[in-house]
Amino acid sequence: MKYVPSKIVLVGTGAVGMAYAYALVNQGICDELVLIDLNEAKSRADVLDLNHGEAWAPSPVSVSFGSYDDCRDAAMVVVCAGAAQKPGETRLDIADINLRIFREIVQRVTASGFDGIYLVATNPVDVLTYATWRFSGLPAEQVLGSGTTLDTARLRFHLARRFEVSTSNVHALIIGEHGDSELPVWSAASVAGRSMSRRIAAEPALRAELDAIFQRTRDAAYEIIDAKGSTSYGIGMSLARITRAILKNEKAILPVSTLLRGEYGHDDVCVGVPTILSRGGAKHVVELDLDGDEQRAFDASVATLRGFRERVDALL
Repeated sequence: MKYVPSKIVLVGTGAVGMAYAYALVNQGICDELVLIDLNEAKSRADVLDLNHGEAWAPSPVSVSFGSYDDCRDAAMVVVCAGAAQKPGETRLDIADINLRIFREIVQRVTASGFDGIYLVATNPVDVLTYATWRFSGLPAEQVLGSGTTLDTARLRFHLARRFEVSTSNVHALIIGEHGDSELPVWSAASVAGRSMSRRIAAEPALRAELDAIFQRTRDAAYEIIDAKGSTSYGIGMSLARITRAILKNEKAILPVSTLLRGEYGHDDVCVGVPTILSRGGAKHVVELDLDGDEQRAFDASVATLRGFRERVDALL
């Protein structure tokens, strides 16, 4: 199937979907963007709203409302549709309803002849990325989720403020489930060229600070959802960053949710791990040298996700 190299179809135009769409247009990441949503009137208004800003965008982007037939020649289908997490709910609490929604979405995308890259944003993103891979029948490289990209951005924000440097000088990752069992990889972290392990050795009290920073990072979504109902801007920008890495064939390393096939001692599960992204999707999983505590925490995070495979199997 021939596809348009810079065409994206976005399924789901709620708060997350439109934050992503705005980031795409504002950064000039794609040439063509097609929106699909059950609420056609609202989505058509979103199309108008985005088009009215084209004069100030860095490059022209054709934005339109469409149908699943538009997926046929798309380079990427990005899925933001589904039930949203409510105050007091975890991401895993909404798995069953969103699995059913995703089965229908993937069936309709597949019927179009789509053979590009899926990018999943809906929660629980690791479960739904795995489900999308199983439902679609596409190679694993062509199906990925936002994973812990947003969590990593949150962590880097807090560390940059703590050490009074730019976020570009912070190298730290969150891996595992995009959820309560995620973990920071302090053993591979550095700020302004100095490893976190050396910083902790020189300042033992820093460890408690880092623990507090991680807890705030992990629980950030709950704080935002309680106050305004949903997260949107951070995840929209994270999805745009992933999209740029793929469409521009950057070979950038980002912690997306992708299928493990023996890496980190696990297989047949999608989870957030650093991955080289290219035009073909998830090119290669980067295996970090986790310390003992980190490996155990990662194993526990994977175990949390494995329990959902039977629910996916039941829908095949």
